[in-house]
Amino acid sequence: MQTPIIEATGIVKDYGTFRALHSVSLDVGTGEFVALVGPSGCGKTSLLKIVAGFEAPTEGSLRIAGADMAGVPAAGRPTRMVFQKLALFPHKTVRDNIGFPLKLAGVPAREADERIRAMLALMHLDPAYLGRYPAQLSGGEQQRVALARALVSRPSVLLLDEPMSALDAKLKKSLQAELKNLHRNLGTSFVLVTHDLEEAMMLADRICVMRAGNVLQVGTPSEIYYSPVDAFVAGFIGDTNLFPVSIARQADGSTAFRSPAIEAADPTVPGDRVAPRVAGGSALLMVRPEAMRFVTAGAPAPFATLSGVVEEFFIKGASILYRVRVEGHAVPVVMDLSGTPNLPAQVGDAVTVGFDRADCFILQE
Repeated sequence: MQTPIIEATGIVKDYGTFRALHSVSLDVGTGEFVALVGPSGCGKTSLLKIVAGFEAPTEGSLRIAGADMAGVPAAGRPTRMVFQKLALFPHKTVRDNIGFPLKLAGVPAREADERIRAMLALMHLDPAYLGRYPAQLSGGEQQRVALARALVSRPSVLLLDEPMSALDAKLKKSLQAELKNLHRNLGTSFVLVTHDLEEAMMLADRICVMRAGNVLQVGTPSEIYYSPVDAFVAGFIGDTNLFPVSIARQADGSTAFRSPAIEAADPTVPGDRVAPRVAGGSALLMVRPEAMRFVTAGAPAPFATLSGVVEEFFIKGASILYRVRVEGHAVPVVMDLSGTPNLPAQVGDAVTVGFDRADCFILQE
């Protein structure tokens, strides 16, 4: 990570007797894109509001660009925020909405006009829109105007509170691509709160997973997805298969496992495929759905196999989702295979499925 622009240390936030944040610490690098994810009520929006200056922490410290933010109001911070409901002024034109922060800052009219037009071009909006009002714009156009208003004052940090949650799927995909490109070109630090896990994986350099006011794990999308710290993170970031296993550490640093559902000639995994908290005894072996495959005659044998019956399948176009009921496992095994016009199995078929050693990861139970 680059030099931190945001340094949140031991942040506690109480609302009366309810503690929303429990000693949360998080750094955001200069020019970094960080996504905060977690279930509703986990504290991610509270943390964003504290960074923005709309809430004060009960305990802990916050530094932005090296300066202590204690007592500094929102308007005095090098941050700007795009809200879920955008909060555009309905009685002001696009020009006046974008230029409002510049007006407050006393920027000369000529310079303000140049910066407004530059932001309009950056957001791929026609100059003819300058005289329109928010009600005359589509949802995607309103979104761009809100982003332009937040960025026109050139903040060091842009805070985004689920700004695309109300958009339809196709428009959201388009704006996500534009937001990623915008971040890359501007070099501004972005902090995004989102319930859309795919959005977090697509956009963020790092993801912070929260639960009940605590930070569970901070890492790259790849680290969060393939090497989660526990079963909650594994299940929250995408679908996954979790097999109860008994494990024992080996002298060479690898881990051996036993499971009534899994057959393996050499049931050991290397030490780097085991979460740090796992010591021994009961654990969970994680395999992502896209790592599972049907075992066919003549194909290379996988590391481990499971026998079962196809319970259901769902054609999603680019992929096919299979649910296989496996003996000795309480819930169906989920498989996500590449789409094909020739289905590899039908409901009721007896099948063998497998996965490779590099595609499993052992977590604490």
